[in-house]
Amino acid sequence: MISVIDDDASVRTAISNLVRSLGYAVHAFPSAEAFLQSVQLTQSWCVIADVRMPGTSGIELQSWLRAQGNRMPFIFITAVLEDRVRARALKDGAMCFLTKPVDQDHLIGSLARAIAQHDDRTGN
Repeated sequence: MISVIDDDASVRTAISNLVRSLGYAVHAFPSAEAFLQSVQLTQSWCVIADVRMPGTSGIELQSWLRAQGNRMPFIFITAVLEDRVRARALKDGAMCFLTKPVDQDHLIGSLARAIAQHDDRTGN
């Protein structure tokens, strides 16, 4: 189960379609708040999240989950690459930081690493 969180519906749809084409189940959310209120919060293997969103940002979401002890892999996507934000995300354990438009090969490779990390963590 992969969760895609982005306030841009076109990005959310494109990434969801790509992930689904790889054979994974996908749930998409327009905000971090919507994800936090869903059952996918405890069922996701990986989160692909926009950095900047109205309300809770992707970075704040990851930090909050880490503070709760959740080690779910995060892949961040952003239209605006800021070194300070990138450094914070990676320090908190993000798998990677990809810039929009997202290179599909990079996303697929990052997702494979995230799934492997999930499998190692859960013993699958």
